[in-house]
Amino acid sequence: MTKPTPHRKTSATALALGLFTLCVLFAPALAQAADAAAEAAAAQPHESTKTLWQIIVEGGWIMVPIALCSVLTFYLVVDGIMRTARKRAIPDANVDALKSLFRQGDYANAYQYCKGNPSPITNVIRVGLSMLGEGKEMTETAMGEELAKENSKLQTRLSYLSVIGVCTPMIGLTGTVTGMMRAFSTLATSGIGDPSRLSGAIGEVLVATASGLIIAIPAFGFFYYLRARAAAMVHDIGDTVNLLFRKMPYDALEGAHYGDEEIFAAIPGTAPAFDTGLVQCPSCGGEVAAGTSPCPHCGQAIAWE
Repeated sequence: MTKPTPHRKTSATALALGLFTLCVLFAPALAQAADAAAEAAAAQPHESTKTLWQIIVEGGWIMVPIALCSVLTFYLVVDGIMRTARKRAIPDANVDALKSLFRQGDYANAYQYCKGNPSPITNVIRVGLSMLGEGKEMTETAMGEELAKENSKLQTRLSYLSVIGVCTPMIGLTGTVTGMMRAFSTLATSGIGDPSRLSGAIGEVLVATASGLIIAIPAFGFFYYLRARAAAMVHDIGDTVNLLFRKMPYDALEGAHYGDEEIFAAIPGTAPAFDTGLVQCPSCGGEVAAGTSPCPHCGQAIAWE
């Protein structure tokens, strides 16, 4: 067997000492690098894999009334936009037909046309036509009241958007309170040893609050937008009505009655006299009850047949 030479032993020993020296010198640096890499990996945000439905479920039972409010908000917004559209409130076909009938002085057919084609403007004009025989002041008053009624019906529907805008944050706040109650209950029973339960309660708090605001903000915005549209619509109806009735010959139409509304007020001089049961004394002319004798005023005996 060949024995190693002293030169080879010295080289191996030197190599081993060199490797040992490198490990001692660079071990702390490698450990620090590994720790820094671990911290960087922990600091990186984890990508959320939750779906929208999972987020809604995380909000808890309070998401049910919030969902109902969202559906109602959508319905009221679409309905408000349609009702405040000029084509629906002041249809061009209705205005053109009424202009033609007004030029011909055919107010009876104009009334029937308004009755058969109901819309905000025809409702106002129909009331005005039914009051033509009462004079200009009564006609304009009746049309103003009908216009205010149409505006009130529209504003009442739009006011529900304001109610939703006020109530949905309160509903979300209710979910916030219940979620916080669950979070504190979890801390009281298991401390921070069960992070999943604690994060679920906190998730309910955040989702409920955010959902309430997501519904309330658009509801308020559309409420003010649609209210402005409704005011513009009422103004346009008033302008169109004034244009149609501007040259109305009220004096020539005095006493006329258009439409099929019943009249309950009696014409002066045609109402029957009210029978009080009193008659005049033939001697003094004083009023006495039938069958009374003698007259309480003059003492004259009255012969009754």
